[in-house]
Amino acid sequence: MTLKARIGIVTVSDRASQGIYEDLSGAAIIDTLSSYLTSPWEAVYRLIPDEKDEISETLKTLVDDEKCCMVITTGGTGPAVRDVTPEATEAVCDRLMPGFGELMRMESLKYVPTAILSRQTAGLRGNSLLLNLPGKPKAIRQCLDAVFPAIPYCIDLMDGPYLVCDEKVIRVFRPKDSFPQ
Repeated sequence: MTLKARIGIVTVSDRASQGIYEDLSGAAIIDTLSSYLTSPWEAVYRLIPDEKDEISETLKTLVDDEKCCMVITTGGTGPAVRDVTPEATEAVCDRLMPGFGELMRMESLKYVPTAILSRQTAGLRGNSLLLNLPGKPKAIRQCLDAVFPAIPYCIDLMDGPYLVCDEKVIRVFRPKDSFPQ
């Protein structure tokens, strides 16, 4: 039986959370995942301000209570004083996965020289992957295209739901000896 994957989507933005502008970044994550995934999944969406404690609590709730196999954040990864998403993420992770941030910065540098200012990171909490993305919708797709090929297998290794992707859209990697649960 295929489990329905629950994926947390968290937009971290003072202005969007106050209704000053529409959250296009959270929608970009949902659109991207919808184009990738053919297996059943549901988004568990949150829109919150750039407050470290609130970000950490939201991440913990999505993993511990909402049982999300993955939580993807957008926003709060730059050098501005209010950009605290990486610190809030690291505070709730059991282990860090620095390769994700490294690859996303390398990919973003192909498009903008300021990508070096990004501090996105990733880590594990329990059986869930937490991933920080930049706040620009175009950069979200670029970064997810770069790292997503490794994500389904990462979730497999944590005994999460088996994510099936549209191979015409994104090619994921699983070793030949891995198999659906």
